Amino acid sequence: MATTRNNTAASLMTVKIIANDKGNPAGKLADAELHFTAGPLAGLKLIGFAIWERRGGTGRNVTFPARQYSVNGERRSFALLRPTEDASAQDAVREAILAAYGETEAALQATA
Repeated sequence: MATTRNNTAASLMTVKIIANDKGNPAGKLADAELHFTAGPLAGLKLIGFAIWERRGGTGRNVTFPARQYSVNGERRSFALLRPTEDASAQDAVREAILAAYGETEAALQATA
């Protein structure tokens, strides 16, 4: 199941939600992609976002695209989408993805 949602006033991007119908891994609700519709990134998409149910069921979390690597046998990850100055810059993306997932979830419940 995939749905899209425009999430900016200028509609620079669309969030595509791909539901995790398999339930594996536990707690993963969906994957998300950002599809750019205007500007220099038009026609491109950024993949690797995931929506998770928080442990204890107290809300949802969004993980951002990352690359894993190993240092002395220890697994680490390197975030691929990072803020240039303001650390809260990721919050707008996180909120847009959660809002798109909420709309998708509501649409699914309305048809059920």
